[in-house]
Amino acid sequence: MSTFSSYNFNNQTALVRVDFNVPLDDNFNITDDTRMASAIPTIKKILKDGGKVILMSHFGRPKSGPEDKFSLKHLTGHLKKLLNDPASGQQTTINVLFADDCMGDEALNKAKQLKNGEVLLLENLRFHKEEEAGEEAFAKKLSELGDVYVNDAFGTAHRAHASTAVIARFFPAGKKMFGLLMESEVLSAEKVLHKAEKPFTAIIGGAKVSDKILIIENLLQRANNIIIGGGMAYTFLKAQGNEIGNSLCELDKLDLVKEILSKAKAKGIQIHLPVDSIVADKFAADANTKAVESNHIDKGWMGLDIGLKTCENFKQVIMQSKTILWNGPMGVFEMEKFQNGTKAIAESVAEATTSNGAFSLIGGGDSVSAINKFHLEDKVSYVSTGGGALLEYFEGKELPGIAAVKE
Repeated sequence: MSTFSSYNFNNQTALVRVDFNVPLDDNFNITDDTRMASAIPTIKKILKDGGKVILMSHFGRPKSGPEDKFSLKHLTGHLKKLLNDPASGQQTTINVLFADDCMGDEALNKAKQLKNGEVLLLENLRFHKEEEAGEEAFAKKLSELGDVYVNDAFGTAHRAHASTAVIARFFPAGKKMFGLLMESEVLSAEKVLHKAEKPFTAIIGGAKVSDKILIIENLLQRANNIIIGGGMAYTFLKAQGNEIGNSLCELDKLDLVKEILSKAKAKGIQIHLPVDSIVADKFAADANTKAVESNHIDKGWMGLDIGLKTCENFKQVIMQSKTILWNGPMGVFEMEKFQNGTKAIAESVAEATTSNGAFSLIGGGDSVSAINKFHLEDKVSYVSTGGGALLEYFEGKELPGIAAVKE
């Protein structure tokens, strides 16, 4: 494996796997360009060296072949805008071309005609079922488009797809590498998982314990504190014998939660649960709400956010931490009535980072959305684009997209 920063791409065609799976509105306007913007430094480094860039990505979940709403052609205008941002002080205009397929004659011809300093975006990889199937012949055809393979798509690193894992086999060790985004994602994740300065606090939220069991069990080997919020907290509270009313609860996971609590106690790890909750009489933005103690929620009411005492308790733990991992919201933050807990945690993580020098990693779609919503992305150490990939990394799994490049 080569180091991207020290590689000279002059006169080389770099085949770059990016994650351009961005949300679009009904008029094909991008509503969040974080993933695209994150790939720009990698693309620009290659172009600055005097190289050519061929970009490949998946987009959405097309069911059977090409569909207009899943075409990457809708992203070309914004990609050109990002690459030619006047604020970068760039002198020459970067040309962005598009190929109507990711392989075949058109892709091959456009790849051959590509000039140094130009970018070619290939059509959606998932228009071919061979991509997700990880077919070797498909990966080989893709590999023929470039001289060098660069994987800069951490968000898909947990998938053993043709363009993320199999394709690397067709490039020698010196011609396959991580891009700048992938490098920073892996370094940040490894820093938290293997080199965390203590105290290490993991904040785990979201709806279900079942979604986070493996990450919690892996963190029991590493963290000093585990803060539990969101809907999953009520399964923990129920396991302790508390009345949780109509709050979300996975009854089939109660024994497992008791086992987690027992393991944590034996290891001296503090698990912090909500002492108070904002409860509602229905799951709706216009629900009636009140603040109650979390150990006794009346029937007909459900916990949809953490309360003020809990926000303060969690803040005290966060402020004493040197390493912080945050994965999952504290409540239904999409609804204004139930966003205070998530906002308070986001502000506490930001304060611990900026004031106390803690290293904070934000991962998982909802946590990233929350940090962005409250405009705190520049107040934390690292905001991951990974989602499911980061989750699997913290579960202790080997990610195929990483392993393939390291071979």
